[in-house]
Amino acid sequence: MSKDVANYALKTIGVKVEPTSSDEIDAFTLNVVPLLHEVKHALQRLLETGESTTIDLGSIPLAPGEFEKIDAALGTGEVKVALEAMGPSQIYETQFSGVWRVTHFNATNEVVGRFVEVSRMPEILLAQETDVRIGLDLLSRKLSGETD
Repeated sequence: MSKDVANYALKTIGVKVEPTSSDEIDAFTLNVVPLLHEVKHALQRLLETGESTTIDLGSIPLAPGEFEKIDAALGTGEVKVALEAMGPSQIYETQFSGVWRVTHFNATNEVVGRFVEVSRMPEILLAQETDVRIGLDLLSRKLSGETD
């Protein structure tokens, strides 16, 4: 067997390295610092251009314990919002103004989405134009004495 064929054969063998101790698990949690750098650049973009950024934590292959490390690194700020729309959502400002943790749950309280949103206000909290029009119509009818 030639050296190239042997190398190819070795590359096709599926190998999965699993940590055996908590020290080794820490060595595999390499996503936290790059994510924080991404948040930093997103904050710079927000200030320079007004562009918001949403980072889907579910799309990042996080190692065990990494979500908790990200959560701890971002910390908690002054604003906490509980939203009920097709299942509960929790929105927390982090210790870094303009950086929000957004978690969506389904009707059975299973997490269906986790995001870090860099914006002045999380998108989900912004009133949609259709909803504002409905609100205006409702208030107008109420003020004119119409009842439902």
